Amino acid sequence: MPYVSGGRSRQKQRTRDALVTAARELVAAGVTPTVEQAAAAAEVSRPTAYRYFPNQHALLSAAHPETTTTSLLPADPPGDAGARLATVIDTFIGLVVETEDQQRTMLRLSLEADPAERAALPLRQGRAIAWIEEALLPLRDDLSAETVHQLAIAIRSVAGIEAFSWLLDVAKLPRAEAIRLMKWSTQSLLTAAMDGSPPPLGAKQEADRDRDRIE
Repeated sequence: MPYVSGGRSRQKQRTRDALVTAARELVAAGVTPTVEQAAAAAEVSRPTAYRYFPNQHALLSAAHPETTTTSLLPADPPGDAGARLATVIDTFIGLVVETEDQQRTMLRLSLEADPAERAALPLRQGRAIAWIEEALLPLRDDLSAETVHQLAIAIRSVAGIEAFSWLLDVAKLPRAEAIRLMKWSTQSLLTAAMDGSPPPLGAKQEADRDRDRIE
């Protein structure tokens, strides 16, 4: 943020970090923190807190565990799509499990907020789909970009806080079993796609593919 990058940047960064930490702790406790609540927990004045986070959405976006993550692959990733996907999914599910309370609160917010607010929440930004698509890049030699994207969406649908919550709360699986099942599901979808049964394309994707073929 411009305010943080101005003078006394180190001190400002510490203040911002304190506000983010306080917000994350409140989220983990099941609270949907306002800027005022985070400021009080961090022992920062309200006017100062609003210089860093002008509204609750900005605060929650910064407090979300996945906000600053751009890739889940290591610097020297494997070349095989299956190994790449396993690496990404292991890290992704590990992040979900480690920050489960925060993730559940963000999921609740994404379900309770009005459509405009839901679209702006971190959980709705599709970051995990991009991470999975990056893992599936080796498939682009055999599958279209549209199919790879659709496969990434299918894989995301069986992993993450939504699937984890359902497996724990509805299916009543033990945590370790739920994690194993999510990992198995992701690899099963990949195997099906590689064996000639990719996920069906949406109507718009099919139209775009057909147009490209004509052109």
